[in-house]
Amino acid sequence: MKWLKIAAIVCLTIFPFLSNAFAKSATPAYLKRLDGTKISTVDVEQLVQRLMTEAKVTGLNIAVLNDNKITYVKSFGWRNKEEKLPLTEDTVVYGASFTKAVFSYFVMQLVDEGVLDLDKPVHQYLPKPLPEYDRYKDLANDERYKLITLRMCLSHTAGFPNFRWINPDKKLDIKFTPGSRYAYSGEGINLAQFIIENVTGKNVGEMMRDRIFKPFGMTGTSMTWQPEWKNNLAKGYDENEQPLEHDERSKVSAAGSMDTTINDYAKFIEAVMRNKGVSKKMKNEMVTSQIQIYSPRQFPTLMTETTEANRAIKLGYGLGWGVFETPHGKAYFKEGHDDGWENHSVVFSDKKLAIVLMANSSNGDKIFKEILEKVVGDTYTPWQWEGYIPYEKSIQ
Repeated sequence: MKWLKIAAIVCLTIFPFLSNAFAKSATPAYLKRLDGTKISTVDVEQLVQRLMTEAKVTGLNIAVLNDNKITYVKSFGWRNKEEKLPLTEDTVVYGASFTKAVFSYFVMQLVDEGVLDLDKPVHQYLPKPLPEYDRYKDLANDERYKLITLRMCLSHTAGFPNFRWINPDKKLDIKFTPGSRYAYSGEGINLAQFIIENVTGKNVGEMMRDRIFKPFGMTGTSMTWQPEWKNNLAKGYDENEQPLEHDERSKVSAAGSMDTTINDYAKFIEAVMRNKGVSKKMKNEMVTSQIQIYSPRQFPTLMTETTEANRAIKLGYGLGWGVFETPHGKAYFKEGHDDGWENHSVVFSDKKLAIVLMANSSNGDKIFKEILEKVVGDTYTPWQWEGYIPYEKSIQ
């Protein structure tokens, strides 16, 4: 009898901990959508697997957040197809321009602390004129550089091309009066990095590690390549599912040098939704439209053609994030693209709902529209502007 009593006490003692551990690791049966309906995770997984097979998507990570917290994280397919190594929730993947969203959140922390002013011309932060720095010498004959502010850099209105190497002469130039229109630009983001490093005397990658990655528990994320990732790294794959080698970046680029995992990036999105590490005022400023967008597509960035197609959703850009409006409230989003990589995230703040998609495949964006619609009920994301042409249409 004595041993039965001891066993009972032990069970009563450890059962709550086992139950909590199970609850945290168990896959939820259902996920909430924007309109209040639910979808089973079994249906989600069948949908994703079917779409990946039909569209030839090598690997896909998905995270869904309900009630401002991570609810569901799942990886599908391969991180290395040739060796049959599965993609997992902790596999290191390329963040591409997801980097810009994290960088912008970091910038808002510095604005919160009075280190930076969004509307101060950036050249005023420097001890000598901007064109006297070798990286910006090409601007010497264009006084418009004096108009550029951090707000313009983060809202993609600084007037730069996406990257200088796109120009025939590979030189940096200002294409339009800063602040007058939207044109997505990695050069603007990298200028903001340049200013911050000159103001603080510190490396932006190290500052982001200390202010974002460590506090938010993003242990598999860095702005530069880490050798310990070598055995758990996802390859990118092109449209024909041919492997592409990973760029092991040694230099920090706020425009796109971050490697991460789906677990980590979901933690970042949860932190943003909960205003962690930044004031509510600055968070709201970040996701408030700074400029209306009238271009029919995001790329190429400098097209002059316009459309009214996205006026109903008030498509615009905030500070580091795109924004639009829906019957369910405001939404903010960020994407990331490169050869072999397609990433997308969108947050519906009023509904406390978000989804993150990260594909190590150039075909990944061909299934984003259907996943957004069926998994979270998002029929509002401007998929044509994004270039998310469904695979059925892309082969016609």
